[in-house]
Amino acid sequence: MKKLMYIACILFISNCIAQTNESEDKKAIFTVLKLQEKAWSNNDLEGFMKGYWKNDSLKFYGSKGLTLGWQQTLDNYKKGYPTKDHSGILQFTIQDMSKIEHNSYWVMGAYHLTRKVGDANGIFMIIFKKIDGHWKIIADMSCK
Repeated sequence: MKKLMYIACILFISNCIAQTNESEDKKAIFTVLKLQEKAWSNNDLEGFMKGYWKNDSLKFYGSKGLTLGWQQTLDNYKKGYPTKDHSGILQFTIQDMSKIEHNSYWVMGAYHLTRKVGDANGIFMIIFKKIDGHWKIIADMSCK
């Protein structure tokens, strides 16, 4: 009986720790998204890209197909949103944030751009991975 109680206590504590870690992970990821909203809304595309993995293996899939790499993704953003009038004010609406496996989550939601050149809205699914202690987007699929 003592062994059974001991095992039950270990399982309970492990479950509490896992839930706390997942809650902390989600809070940290949400913070990255909030920083991205702020940077984008200031037409600071380099600041917005700080949320992405700065690596040639970054994947972005959008209306123009697959883009590989951090720099190419930034270049595409600069081309598509050259001025504050084009970038506007960004707001994310998060629909789901779920753990995929240890140190990785997917985030599904919608983006809303309020702009002088006309508002734009769309949906996205991004994958975050904890790399060197920081949460980074390693894959992004966005569409209007």
